[in-house]
Amino acid sequence: MARRTKRDIDEVKAPSLSVFARHETFHPRFGWLKKGFDGACRNGNIFLDDDATVQLGVGKNMVRSIRYWCNAFGLLEDDEPTVFGKELLGKSGWDPYLEDPASLWLLHWQLLQPPCYATAWDVAFNRFNKVEFTYDDLFHDLGEHRDRTITRIADSSLKKDVSCILRMYTEQPAKASAGEESLDCPFTELRLIQPAGDTRHYAFRIGPKQNLPAEVVVYATLVFAHQTYPTARTIPVSNLLYDPGSPGVVFKLNEAAICDAVDRVKYLYKELSWSDAAGKLQINFRTTDVEDLALDILETYYDEQQGKAA
Repeated sequence: MARRTKRDIDEVKAPSLSVFARHETFHPRFGWLKKGFDGACRNGNIFLDDDATVQLGVGKNMVRSIRYWCNAFGLLEDDEPTVFGKELLGKSGWDPYLEDPASLWLLHWQLLQPPCYATAWDVAFNRFNKVEFTYDDLFHDLGEHRDRTITRIADSSLKKDVSCILRMYTEQPAKASAGEESLDCPFTELRLIQPAGDTRHYAFRIGPKQNLPAEVVVYATLVFAHQTYPTARTIPVSNLLYDPGSPGVVFKLNEAAICDAVDRVKYLYKELSWSDAAGKLQINFRTTDVEDLALDILETYYDEQQGKAA
């Protein structure tokens, strides 16, 4: 069994704001995250074993891609299962086979959590200001970010990231072949990016999302509030809409979508309420354990879903 070296770990846990094109040009495909997570649970060195391709049933480049995505989504850390990974994909997890679109939204949120190991995704969703755009627009903004932070990254790496983002979130036309290359990415179900008129133009879809549960929005709201303002017990809706890393920006929501989500959840949790301070709408959370409240809301959602399926 191969030993994991510091270099192997550094390949995954690279410094934030400098992680480009680690996906080997592959977006995360159906079953890959579960395959990689379960493999790492069985064998912490699976991605480094000489027979990793046999154990995972994919090609060598795909092994590296699965390893990258599992770590980038926070399911693994240094190739070891995380608490989040176990809660979501474990044998008794919330949604082991990612059958609920809520889990894809949750993974999308986790991918962009600091430290983010998918720099192009962070730029595209948190720092790119265009709603309608072309491939070249996104590549240009990503290049400017690269030039401000780490200039040794080649343009070819940025292009791979832009292509991967568009394939990952934009529903692809039906293909004649049913082979491996034609498999869509599960994250197209989120409909975050859509074609805008022709094959060269795209647009972020802003507003409510039919398959995004209110509980996931409120969970993200509380996590963001606690990370950004650790001692605060209130946060303006405007911050939730426009701040980088906020649920409004990451999920591409408008004010009505966030307010509706809070309204749907707050009736079950006395800690949540609204207030209006000088004409600014704010969400209040009267608890010293904001993270615990966020997790409780998420767990309650999955418990209810499992109860319906039973």
